[in-house]
Parts: sequence; structure tokens; C-alpha cells
Amino acid sequence: MGHSEEFQKLEGKIFTKSFFILLSVVLLGFYFVGVRYVKGIGAVSNMSDGYPWGIWITYDVATGTAIACGGYAVAILVYIRNRMQYHPMIRSAILTSMFGYGLAGFSVMVDLGRPWNAYNFFIPSKWQANSAMFEVALCVMAYSTVLILEFLPAILTSIEKSKWDRMNAIRNWLHPKIAPDKKTMEDKLEMVRLGAAWLNPRLNKVLIFFIVLGITLPTMHQSSLGSLLLIASTKLHPLWHTGFLPLLFLLNCVFIGYSIAILESIISSYSFKRPFEIEELSGLAGLIPFVTVIWLTVVIGDLSYRGQIHAALKGDFYSGWFMTEFLLVAGGSLILFVKKCRRSARWLFISASMIVLGGALYRFNVYLIGFNPGQGWKYFPSFAEVMITVGIVALEILGYKVFVALFPVLPNMDLHGGHKKKGHAKKHKGAEKPLPQTEAHAH
Repeated sequence: MGHSEEFQKLEGKIFTKSFFILLSVVLLGFYFVGVRYVKGIGAVSNMSDGYPWGIWITYDVATGTAIACGGYAVAILVYIRNRMQYHPMIRSAILTSMFGYGLAGFSVMVDLGRPWNAYNFFIPSKWQANSAMFEVALCVMAYSTVLILEFLPAILTSIEKSKWDRMNAIRNWLHPKIAPDKKTMEDKLEMVRLGAAWLNPRLNKVLIFFIVLGITLPTMHQSSLGSLLLIASTKLHPLWHTGFLPLLFLLNCVFIGYSIAILESIISSYSFKRPFEIEELSGLAGLIPFVTVIWLTVVIGDLSYRGQIHAALKGDFYSGWFMTEFLLVAGGSLILFVKKCRRSARWLFISASMIVLGGALYRFNVYLIGFNPGQGWKYFPSFAEVMITVGIVALEILGYKVFVALFPVLPNMDLHGGHKKKGHAKKHKGAEKPLPQTEAHAH
């Protein structure tokens, strides 16, 4: 990640129409967060003793961290399998993961019934080392820190090369009586620039150790997210309760990670009017079916061993949710076995969306839909719960839009992508069909 020339900032305005739409959704969600802290969790949530984990944990933590595994999955490909041709995608994937994991930790703080006791987590004498939940919390916190350190070179590079145009514009906008002295401000900014120039090469020398840690931590806590439900043998439906939960959750996060990396690339290329990275995306897409086949094989083999195949085909409420998740993952994978589809932006988007939805639904089924604490308990998320989750998702998207404009995150269009030569668009017709104006813009 020290190859700064591989990446570039997104040119254009930050304060666009979409920025203010996302900001309004974020503010609405955080309004309900404020209500939660002022009036208590019962004022905004339908959770209960029977359903102590609602949509915040189910989506923001259990599912959201899997969706945020793009950085983990791409890092395995780049640094473990030494596929350096995917290196230009790593910074964008890490940024997505950084927001996903950071806001998952924030969701836990919103979910805690007594948040003022959260400081106990930082006192070693209070730790319960035998708890899978403790391992998840520790790894998520540590991994969030690692992701920040992995992304830090992008920030330092931007500071080194910055002309401080925005800072100067803000200074000029302020009233002369409150605006800082120009010479003093320039001297301080130069000190910041020199500090970034000193730190950046030294950080890059030790960054490989954080990368190794960043690959290890998700491997631990993603499997532990499955381990959390092992104890719920009488409450989780047999379709999902199995001793293979840790393995299934780990495999699940890998194929979701690759799929979300594809979706992030296609959506950002469309939104920012950049050429599609078909070469890199088709390579990622070729790996996904092999991971999903392993996952589907374990699922089918386990159901057969436990005699639950009839339950999967029963046609009742639980069977319907199980078959939906299964067919989404299987259907999306079948598309990617076709080489022509792997080189089409449209089919890449469709297949990756199916796999992400199916993989996410699997986690919803395990944590919420397939969970039944017994008679008398019911749960459906309140409007406030939903809006807090929507606000957190909007904050992730908003943060991504701002960061790619401030820091070199996206692959450099002069070095990567289909615009290298004129004949590229003709060679990869599937890449241009959904959005012909994108290719036209690139040329």
C-alpha cells in the first residue's frame, strides 16, 4: 500500500445533492440514537428478554461485519496468494471495511442496555476469556484499529501532496477578525506536511505486520460469530443449528467479501463515471463459486447427516427462508461459472447482488428469523430501530463518498482500467452495455 501512484482522488465537488440526501438520513437516524440515550433503550426498541438481540446486532454486527469483509477477502488474495494485480482495489476495500467495522462497534454501544458500564471491557480483571462474545468484541475493536492504520498511508500521502486549497478557502471565507493569521497558518500546515512526510515511509515499513494481523483477526471473530449460537440448541431451528456454524460463518464472510468488493467497484464506477475494472473484477468473480460450492456442500452434507433434508423441503415458514438463502447463493454462483458473464458488468452486478443477499439472509436466519425463544415472545423492529440502522448505513456511504474525494483511494485511471487502449470497449462489450456513457466519459 505504499505505491501511492496506484491510487488517485475523485475529482469533483463534495457537497452534491446526494451528499445532503444522505446527510438528512444520517441526522434522522442519529436523532433516534439521541432519544435512545435520553429516554432509554425501551423508548426506541422492541427488544425484550426473549429477543435481546434485535436488528442492530443482527444486521449492524453479525451481517454488517461480513459485508465489511471486502478488505479481508482482497487482502488474502493480494498478500497471501500474492496476486498483486488486485492491489489497486485494496485501498477502496479497506475503506469500506473501516467504516463497516467502526460503525458495527458503534451499533454495539447503542445496543447496550447499560452503556455507562462499557468501560469494564477495558479492565483486564473483568474479562471473560472463555466467552465467544468477548472474543468477538476484542477482535472487532482490534481489527477496527488495524484498518485505520492500514488506511493511514492514504491520509498521509494526501497531506504530503496537499496544497491546502480547502483550508485557505475556509480562512478566506471567515471574517477577518476571527480568521487565523495567514503566515501562522501556513507555518503550522507546513509542520503538519513535514510530519506526514516523516511518518509515511516509516509506517510503510511496518505495515506488513498490521496486514498480517488484519487477516488473522477476522478469521477469529467471524467464526466466533457462528459460535455464539452453538449454545442455543433448543432455540435455533434445526435447519441452521449445527456444529459447523463457525466454519459456515467463516466461509460465508469470504464469499460475501469478494462479492461486496465487486459491487463496490461497479457502483462507484457508475456513480463517479469511471470505467469498469473488468479485468480485476472477472478475476475476483472466478474465485467466488469455488468458495460458495464449499459452503453449499457443507450445508447439504450437514443437513443430510442430521436428517434435516425433509425440513428444508417442507415448504413451511422456515423452509421458505432457508430455500431463499440457498437459491440466491447457488444461483449467483452458477452465473459466475460462465466466463462471458464474468466479463459483463451487468451480470457481475446481478450475481454479486444475489450472493450478498443470500449470504446476508443466512446470517439473518441464524440470528433472528430462525431463532425462537419460546411461546409468548415476539419481535419485529420498531421504526426507530430501522431508522437507526438506515442512518448508520447512510453514514457509511456518505463517509465513503467524502473520503474518496479527500484521499487517494480509487485506482489510478492512468494506470488501471479499460481506458488504457481504445479497443478495450470493443473487446469487453459486456462491460459497456449497462452504462455506455461511462466508457464514453473515460475516453
